Amino acid sequence: MSDELNPAQLDAALKHVHRAGVPGVFAEVRAGDQVWSGAAGVAETGTDRPVTARMRHRVGSVTKPFTVAAVLRQVEAGTIDLDAPVGRYLPKLVPGPRGDAITVRMLVNHTSGLAEYLPYVYPSLEGFAEFDFARTGPQSLEDHRFTRFERTELIRLGVEAPPSGAPGSTPGLYSNTNYLLLSELLAEVTGMPAEEYITRDVIERAGLRDTVFPSGPRIEGPHARIYESWFGKHEPPRDYSEFDMSFVGPAGSLISTVADLNRFFGLLLAGEIVGPASLAQMQSTVKVVSQEGRVIDYGLGLYPMEAPGRPTFWGHGGTVWGAGTLAMIRADGQRQLAVAINLQRWNLLDSEGRPQAHPIDAALASLYEVAMYG
Repeated sequence: MSDELNPAQLDAALKHVHRAGVPGVFAEVRAGDQVWSGAAGVAETGTDRPVTARMRHRVGSVTKPFTVAAVLRQVEAGTIDLDAPVGRYLPKLVPGPRGDAITVRMLVNHTSGLAEYLPYVYPSLEGFAEFDFARTGPQSLEDHRFTRFERTELIRLGVEAPPSGAPGSTPGLYSNTNYLLLSELLAEVTGMPAEEYITRDVIERAGLRDTVFPSGPRIEGPHARIYESWFGKHEPPRDYSEFDMSFVGPAGSLISTVADLNRFFGLLLAGEIVGPASLAQMQSTVKVVSQEGRVIDYGLGLYPMEAPGRPTFWGHGGTVWGAGTLAMIRADGQRQLAVAINLQRWNLLDSEGRPQAHPIDAALASLYEVAMYG
């Protein structure tokens, strides 16, 4: 392991991801005062328009640490109690005994037992909740590409769906319902929409110039087109660059750049966005079942990437239709990476509906290895 950046290795790793089948990939890696950025491939298939490391990108669930930082800022201000029942704040959205049993902390670390609402919003994702991807398809995404969803209706679908478990039980279930409730909690205690408060108190406070919540279905500013394969059911992969992101809001709609993400996580781990006690809470993990059906360690809007004998990194990954992102920072804050790709769900499914290995998987793993460990 080396703390020296190797630009030639990083360039080669990016090109490997592109050659494996991703139209465009771009990244920024930092080691102390050293900064490297690079890109490989195209921003639009069928053209030679290159991707660049300064492009804006839909970062999906990398939005969640921003939302949690905003919640913890309110915890520090005394307006939110992490261990208070959510029914104290939002009795109409989580009524009765469940509102009394589910705490704010359970929303943040996905142990509330609340179901994921996505299969109820997009009927063709019926098998999503059982991780049966063979029983999913992209048709309802097409049907609702420009649908504007009401957040409280999305929450209602998740709250009224069969629960994944008892409040506080583990493993929890990664569920966007939790984070839409957190956005309504922020609106309740701050008196402004969650996106506005997160922008004012987290994004602008961190000096991020290219990180925004979308105001419409388009990505404003320089960006790559993003392509969804949906396990080979879109062939060729379909351009999902224009999509109304109200279906996920402060759980996953943020637009950012790899440079802004590295700046945010650098400030976060340095204790400059939330205080040391809050940061320690973010790094206190429980077992959670991810959207891929794997059991992972998950904290408050952060999760660790660990390998035997190697330092721990903290951060978050994100996928939305067509776009993927990973942003991680070493626990000591001295090395970090942010990677963006413009293709999603490239794996074909085997006879049991499980994603098969693809050369892109190995190429991305190699990129992360070089970026994190040198």
